Parts: sequence; structure tokens; C-alpha cells
Amino acid sequence: MSPSEGPAPVRVGVLGCADIARKRTLPALVACPGTEPVAVASRTPAKAGALAAEFGCRPVVGYEKLLADDGIDAVYIAVPAGLHAEWCAKALAAGRHVLVEKPFAVDTAEATALADLAGARGLVLMENRMFARHPQHALVRSLIDAGEIGAPKVLTAAMVIPPRAPDDIRYRRDLAGGALLDVGFYPIGAAILLFGPDWDVVGAVLDHDDRLGVDTGGTILLRSAGGVSAQLTFGFDHYYRAAYQVWGSAGTITAERAFTPPPTLSPTVRVEGPGGHTELSVPPFDQFRAVAADFAAAVHGDGEWAGHLAASLRGVVLTDAVLTWTSHAPTAATASPGGRKDDHRRT
Repeated sequence: MSPSEGPAPVRVGVLGCADIARKRTLPALVACPGTEPVAVASRTPAKAGALAAEFGCRPVVGYEKLLADDGIDAVYIAVPAGLHAEWCAKALAAGRHVLVEKPFAVDTAEATALADLAGARGLVLMENRMFARHPQHALVRSLIDAGEIGAPKVLTAAMVIPPRAPDDIRYRRDLAGGALLDVGFYPIGAAILLFGPDWDVVGAVLDHDDRLGVDTGGTILLRSAGGVSAQLTFGFDHYYRAAYQVWGSAGTITAERAFTPPPTLSPTVRVEGPGGHTELSVPPFDQFRAVAADFAAAVHGDGEWAGHLAASLRGVVLTDAVLTWTSHAPTAATASPGGRKDDHRRT
């Protein structure tokens, strides 16, 4: 390979056959010049074969067999959330770089252990925080910094979706189901992305389904070190919304398609103030492909990934803080959500 050709694509093995892998991440890995999906692993031969055939990969039966495959440099992990930490740790121990679906861990202890292991092994560990790569958020931050809405005072953010099928994996307590760990990830991530990591939980409520054993929604109140307040809403039984708004002393900024815009959509950021309003169109952008490119650059030592991991870790810490708050709240219905392997530790 000549220097002008650049590094070879990162050979990625896919661990798990989740819908997000088939619909968004695998197409992004194929489209990104820096990554090449080469194998798909499932515990079910038919699932591995079908997904591998769709993307021109070889099927592998068994996750351990994939990790032992010398034909891969990295793995993309798309198993249920409750299994993320286990397979991240096994992949890192096998010497593989890791791109993993969110949340990369379900509690602070797991997240810290994984970050330490990746650092000790000199390997990339990156959570698929795809929304954070979209340029609409950089635009919002630049408008805030330019004083377009005066001093920022309040952030409101929501990621809510309609009810899922009864057998949806999000309702599986034993696999870390629940709205907080799933869709709550996005508004918490938006707070960190826009205003940094220094937030305190000052209030929280979780709606708990006793039949399912998981939380199905909730609201979080945060206060930042800089004096910004945040009201974050998430849930599984709502009319769809994925948006946030920043209120300032002199106006507001609203992003209506903040978290999951398709790559063909041109999102609009709306700025309002005493003089009227302006709508700023952001060009279409494939945020999944951007993650793939960031991951490949990091594997080759050319990209920054420590900051992404730090933001991911902070998101897990804040989630833990929400659980601590609700477990000490006077209302029993706000007890810890399902899927936690150690719910009993909260008293």
C-alpha cells in the first residue's frame, strides 16, 4: 500500500442482529470508506446467514467464534443493552476495538471498568452516540455562544415514542429494558452535548409498569454548574417527539428533529426573539456514517475518541443519579427501573 492510498479499512465483525444494525449501522459501515463489515455473528445460524447475505459478509455462529476470528480488527456490538458490558469486556480482552450500541453500560461501575480496560489495552471503545455528530447541534451551540438568545436559562428536551409490540426487547427486565436506559439516553445526552458534563439531578420521576417490571417513561430535572435548568422527558407510550428547546433571556432556539433524523432530511433550527423568528436549514447528514468514520479514524490513531467516551461515561453517571433520586423519593411507584442487575442495592 502506498502512502497516498491511506490506511486499509477497519475490518468490522457485527455481534448481534438487532434492527438498528440492519437498518442503520450496517449500511453506514458499508458506505464509509474507512470501515468494511466482513462478518455477522448470531447464536442462531439462520439470523447470521440472512443478515450476512444482505450485506455481503460471512456468517458466524456464536459470538465467541467471532471474537477469535483473525479476519476482524474490531466489532460492532448490537446485542440487548443488558449484555453490552459483558461483550464489550470480552471483545476488549480479545484485542478488538469496540463500537457498541447505547447505552454501553447500565451503571457507573460497569462503565468505569470498561473505560479502564480499553485504556489499559490501548483499544478504542466508542458508544454509538450518533445524534451527537449531527451538525445541527454545533449550529445551536454556535448561536448560543454568539448571544443570539441572550443568556441561556432553560433546556427542555424530549425523546418519546409510541408503545412497542408486547414482545419488544425494550420491555425485558432481564435484558436491561426500560425507557430511562433506552430513550432517556437522548435528552440526557443533549444536556451534556449542549452545556457540558457538570449537571446535578434535582428531581426525577419514573412511571413504572409493575406487570412488565420496567419503567415506561419519566421526567428528570437537572441544574448545571453554570446555572442552566433542564427538564428532560422520555417514554414508550407517547405520541412521537424527538426535540429540544433552549430558552434564553432574549429568545429561544428549537431543534424539532434533534435525535433521529434520517440521512435524507434537512432539519430546521428555529431562532425566535423580540424581532421575530428565523429558520435555519441544516443540510442532510448521515449521523451513523459519521460515527463509522470517527471510529475508523480513532482505530488508526488519527481521531479523537476519549472525549466521546467521557461524554458516554458521564451519561451513565447521570442515569445512576436519577435512579438514586427516585429510589429515595417518597412515592413507591418511582422505584428503580427494570433491567438493573442490582436493583436491590437501592434502599
